[in-house]
This record gives sequence, C-alpha cells and structure tokens, in this order.
Amino acid sequence: MKFSEMPYERPCLEELKKQMAEKIGALKEAGSYEEAKAVFMEMEALSKHIQTKHNIAKIRYDIDTRDRFYEEEMDFWNKAMPELQEYQQQWTKALLEGAFCKEFEAEFGSVMFLNARISLKTFSPEIIPELQKESELKKEYTKLIASAKISFEGKEYTISQMPPFKTDSDDARRLAAWKAEGQWYKDNQERLDGIYDELVALRDRMGRKLGYEGYTELGYYRMERNCYDKKDVEKFRESVVKYLVPVASEVYKKQAKRLSKDYPMSFADNALAFRSGNARPVGTPDDILKQGGKFYDALSPETSAFFRTMLEGELLDVLSTEGKAGGGYCTSIPDYGVPFIFANFNGTQHDVEVVTHEAGHAFAAWLNRDRVPMETIWPSLEGCEVHSMSMEFFAWPFAEGFFGNDARKFLYTHLSDALTFIPYGTMVDHFQHVVYEKPEMTPAMRHGVWKELLGIYMPWMRLDGDIPFYAQGEGWQRQHHIYTRPFYYIDYCLAQTVSLQFWAMIQKDPKDAWEHYMAYTRQGGSGVFTDLLKNADLASPFEERCLKDVCAQAGKWLDGYDLAGLV
Repeated sequence: MKFSEMPYERPCLEELKKQMAEKIGALKEAGSYEEAKAVFMEMEALSKHIQTKHNIAKIRYDIDTRDRFYEEEMDFWNKAMPELQEYQQQWTKALLEGAFCKEFEAEFGSVMFLNARISLKTFSPEIIPELQKESELKKEYTKLIASAKISFEGKEYTISQMPPFKTDSDDARRLAAWKAEGQWYKDNQERLDGIYDELVALRDRMGRKLGYEGYTELGYYRMERNCYDKKDVEKFRESVVKYLVPVASEVYKKQAKRLSKDYPMSFADNALAFRSGNARPVGTPDDILKQGGKFYDALSPETSAFFRTMLEGELLDVLSTEGKAGGGYCTSIPDYGVPFIFANFNGTQHDVEVVTHEAGHAFAAWLNRDRVPMETIWPSLEGCEVHSMSMEFFAWPFAEGFFGNDARKFLYTHLSDALTFIPYGTMVDHFQHVVYEKPEMTPAMRHGVWKELLGIYMPWMRLDGDIPFYAQGEGWQRQHHIYTRPFYYIDYCLAQTVSLQFWAMIQKDPKDAWEHYMAYTRQGGSGVFTDLLKNADLASPFEERCLKDVCAQAGKWLDGYDLAGLV
C-alpha cells in the first residue's frame, strides 16, 4: 500500500485505555505460559496499531505544519501518549512480576526485560502534566523553525532551503547567506530562549519528582542507555579532544590554505571546502533516487528488494517545501511492516547522504520487520546510527553517478566531514550535560558555555563577531535535538566512530565489510549496543584504541589523497 493510501482516523483514547487495562488484567490472570503469550501477542498488535496511527499523523503534520487537521491530531497525540504511558508502565510491571517472566525471557531474549526495567525508571503518573507540556513545547519549537522565512537576495527561503547559499563559492554571497539566516534566529531569539528555559525547568522537575538529583540520570534512562553510563561518555569526550580534535584541526588548516584564508576561519569560510565550490549532486531529486536504486540493486539482493519497496510505496518524502518541518528522520509504520523516510533535499551533498543515511535506518528496520516484540526491531539509538552512517560509506563506488565531476571532491569531504563532525556532536552532548547540571542558568550563561566549548572542540572556528548569532555562542539553538531529544546527539558520535571502522574495512575488502555489516544489522535490537558490536567483530567506541586507530587511518588517507586539480 502507498503511504498516501494509508487510512488515518483518530482512535478513541478511552477505548485504547480500556483495551490496555483488559490485557493487563488478562496477563495477570493467565494460568499458563501459552495463555500469557497469547495476551502478550494481542498487546503487541495493539501497540503496533497505536504506533502506526501516531506515526502517520506525525509524518503528515511534519510534511506540512500548516495543515490544520494534522496539527489538531498532533495536539491529540501529545496529550494521549503520556496518558497511555501510564498503562504501558502497568503492563511492564505485570510482565516483570508475572509468573512466566523466565519463559518470556527464554523465548524473546533478555534485552526486552533489561529495557523494561529501565523504562520503569522513566515514568510516574505524577509527571504526566510535565510530559504533556514538554510535547507542546517541542511542537512549538518545530513549528517555529518550519515557519521561518529568511529574506535573501529579494526572496524568501525556509531554513532547509538556505544551505546551497551558505556553501556558495562566492565569499560575499556565502557570508551574506550566513548573516541572513543568523538574523532570523536573532529576531526570534527571545522565544527560542523562552522555549528552552521552560523545557530545562520542566525536565529538571520531572527528574526530581522521580527521585533523581536533576534531569541527567532520567535523561539517560529515557535514552535507554543499557550498557554504558555518564562516566563512559566522559571518557569518550576526553578521547575526542585528545585524538580527533588535532586531526580535524589539520583538515581545516589545509582548507584555509586552499581558500587563501587565515586559520582559524569564520563559520562561513569553514563551510566552503574548495575554492571552486563544494561537491554538488547532479540531476534532479528523482535522478538522485534513481541512482540510489542502482546502488542498492548492486549492493545485495536484500537492499534491492528493500529500496524498490520504498519507491513503490511512496515511502520517501524528500523535497524541501514551504511549511515543512526541518531536518530528516526515518520512522516505522508497524501495521504495514514498512519504514518511512522524511527529509529536506536542498541541492547539496546532504541530498545523497539522505538516500544512504536515512535509508540505512530504513533498511535495518525493513530487514528486522518481523521481530517480536516490536521494540527489538531497532536497537538503542546509537546502535541505529551505525546502520545509517556506515551505509554512507558503502555508497562510495557510486559517487560518480551521484556527483559526476565532483565525485573526487565528495570522497574527500565525506571522510573529512565524518571526522570533523564528531567533535561538534560531542560538544552538543557536553553542552547539555552542563545545562542540566545547572538548570538555573540564564540564556546568556548558556550562550557563554557554548562559546567556551567551541574553543575546546572546534578551535578552527573564529569567534570575531562577523556573524553575531554564531560568534556570540547562540548557534546551538539551530540544533533541534537539543530541544526535542536531550542527550541524543552523542549517539551519532559513537556510531560515527564505528562507521569509520567499516570505512577502513571497505578500503581493504568491500565484500568482507558488507558481511560484517549484515552480521551487525541482522541482529536488530536483540542485544545491547556493545554486544551487537562484539557479535559482529567490531570494536567498541568506548575503547580508547578504537578512536585512536580510526583517526590515524582516516588521517593518513586524507593526507595521501590526491587533490591535484581540486581547488
């Protein structure tokens, strides 16, 4: 079935509660494992149905945040989901405390119960008002960003449409684009500060209501951290500063030399990799999707069948249009056993990375679509990001088809961007730790923290006031994860470290690398992140040698890359 044909009707919240309550009672009263399992499968089907309705409404709202019908549906779901979470918690308790816990674990694996115990630490009916308010504020932020109209060269553009101008090879035009976008944020800064003030305060309040010292511990549980903790993340951050920041700094020093600029450079100049312009995809969005089809057809029978399903089902919405929410993501529509990709093509190499990155998520979900329970289709989020970030590197042999004469530029910048991203992503995580440890900070104090961290993690950025929004430490406000998914961003950094292992494998033996990728991906969410890596013979990013080794290998490749003719 095509996405446009999937029906949507708002369910009755009270009826959903009634059904969930009945299943909780039936599970408690089950006289045998067979009876308990039958109830379990009924609850699985109901959960799939709820998730399907919610995700269809969210996707259609994100495609056009001006759509009044789906805006009202998201208002409904933002209220309903926290209330349903109370019943989900009762179900989880009944499962954990039931007489057949060992039988369930034997059949469906231990990770389900590990995550169930974590989920019990994230909720109490007492925090339902905060959860509902949190959803409202996240929606407000999303809609504010989606509504942006940036005046540039006599026209108006959305934020998602600005990147081509922000990477233009003309210095004056590029700087003007950065200033124009930054001015929109400055014009809306009071509300952006206000939204985040409210979010930090209510999240801190949720943590304290649940018995924690603040939000950080609760935030880790909400992110389902089930095999590492805050100390592990701190050690990873130390390794990033020790091994990666120096390599990334060298990348930007060479870039400054190519551009005839002084190091460190401005935000606008750092965005331009080559004086002649950054790599740009060739052809239309349809051409990019067709080339994606060629890549997935050649990669494996499984990826070929998957991508054909996506195209035939119209399960990708990739054009950047007015009113569309920013960013990109992959989600699932469980009742139909398919994933969905939401993105904003903007004429940059990002468009190709969507076809590989988000489709990496989608392929993993499609490959594991029949797993029970539904929650083991996906691993925890850092595990999911391995699927996507690694898939980007498998597409290298098809770079010419995606980029034409810019293929050599793409290969160089794709690897260098993978390296230079990790310090930024780690900084995002570090910033949030500081914020939630000191929730009483004013907006100005938060901006000061961001500016200080820029000096540690991104010393290649010149903070000279040329673009006030960025130079004054306010650039974090464009990172929607900070508002909507606290503590998510380190997942990208951990996964990127793993993906660089795949990159190194691909350089030696692409077939062997793909076998390792499939060994990792076929596991779905059946284990914790570190076990999934171990089972696929991959090093954990929490091992210091892991980041040290991939930095050395990637740095050596970049140093030896022939840039002749690329200016």
